[in-house]
Amino acid sequence: MAPEGLSEARLSAVRGPVLDLALAPGAALPEIGTAAVIAGPAGPVHAEIQAHLDPTRARAIALEPTQGLKRGAAVALTGRPIEVPVGGAVLGRLLNVLGAVGDAGPPLPADTPRRAILQPAPQLSAQHARTEVFSTGIKVLDLLAPLGQGGKSALFGGAGVGKTVLVMELIHAMVSGYDGISVFAGVGERSREGHEMLGDMTASGVLPQTVLVYGQMNEPPGARWRVPLTALAMAEHFRDVEGRNVLLLMDNVFRFVQAGAEVSGLLGRMPSRVGYQPTLETEVASLQERIASVGRAAVTAIEAVYVPADDFTDPAVAAISAHVDSTVMLSRDLAAEGIYPAVDPIATTSVLLDPNVVGADHVRVAADLRALIEHYRELRDVITLLGVEELGREERLLVGRARKMSRFLTQPFFVAEAYNGLPGRSVPVAQTVAGAAAILAGECDDWDEGSLYMVGDLAEARAKEQARRGSGAAP
Repeated sequence: MAPEGLSEARLSAVRGPVLDLALAPGAALPEIGTAAVIAGPAGPVHAEIQAHLDPTRARAIALEPTQGLKRGAAVALTGRPIEVPVGGAVLGRLLNVLGAVGDAGPPLPADTPRRAILQPAPQLSAQHARTEVFSTGIKVLDLLAPLGQGGKSALFGGAGVGKTVLVMELIHAMVSGYDGISVFAGVGERSREGHEMLGDMTASGVLPQTVLVYGQMNEPPGARWRVPLTALAMAEHFRDVEGRNVLLLMDNVFRFVQAGAEVSGLLGRMPSRVGYQPTLETEVASLQERIASVGRAAVTAIEAVYVPADDFTDPAVAAISAHVDSTVMLSRDLAAEGIYPAVDPIATTSVLLDPNVVGADHVRVAADLRALIEHYRELRDVITLLGVEELGREERLLVGRARKMSRFLTQPFFVAEAYNGLPGRSVPVAQTVAGAAAILAGECDDWDEGSLYMVGDLAEARAKEQARRGSGAAP
């Protein structure tokens, strides 16, 4: 039976994750977005009201598997949105969309506070326009796409170009360099990816200051659709109640959009462009606009976004990119060349790359770097057809600098030490700018390209070059 004191209904139809509810006589229709709890053979099944069919029937989307549910089952209408545990008790834990523990640890304390996953965005008057730069220690990001505290940054890329590794390195940077915590939302993740991330975080010591929230690929679309909101509710509690800075990482926001499209189709809505849901822009905005600086703390979001078929004009990609401050484009061509992180220096942008925020020298170096790389790309067809020897002396010099700059922007990651055996490097912004400026000025023209590959600052590259020359290697 339904819990005492709550309006009762009965389950009238089950079609996969779509549940139709028949209200008890005299009961009011539940509000859209509120939770319904259905009595199932293996325990209660949670769902969210999504539509009103008529004055006595409502339709809900299940957030848990519906196997074994039968018509006539008792339904409790809570009158409130889904609520999940928040606060210090969830740190270091792996949770699902409903806040249930998914690791091998003990259950959460009974007095753990809870917060609704559906919340309004902060009022504009309550938000603070902060321009503090979140220094990641990753050269290419700090130089070309500074991340702002309280801002939103998106990592766009196709499959296999390094989005997840970059996200994990950013978690490491947040925990090791800032007095803050991280909340990770795994949207549509594979079980293997979840186990790997849990193991890596445990080994690197960052798990105690991190919350992992997963909606796996094999879960109903409603669970994958609501996982980012669960993670965001936890992040908002740390920001608003405890006054702590939070790094919110989402991998992968495209799967949030995909899950919304599945839910839309299950509810019988007419699809929009390219088969996406007609509410695409609204759903993306309802998530993104809650990410802001309020009071003395900020939620800083870094979002991995899968780009289907490397098509950056896809409606989902366009909807997400409209809300972000920094756009980091990952290139398959650079990944194929062994340039990691495979960040495209031309397409990567940030609104914080402004003289009033990062300084005139930083902006000038970034602009000169982009111009150099762009010029090199214009010459690549000529080099491929005729060879670099056919270029003039000045152009050969610029090509050499561009190639050295591309290699200087590579970097060994702390979270990848187990894979490549290279100790991780974190480089302060000032050293990154100084190193790039030295390469642009020609100080490294006679260096071997390999001396600049997978190093930290320019001093390490110089030591590597001196060691190469001392060993008698050919220039």
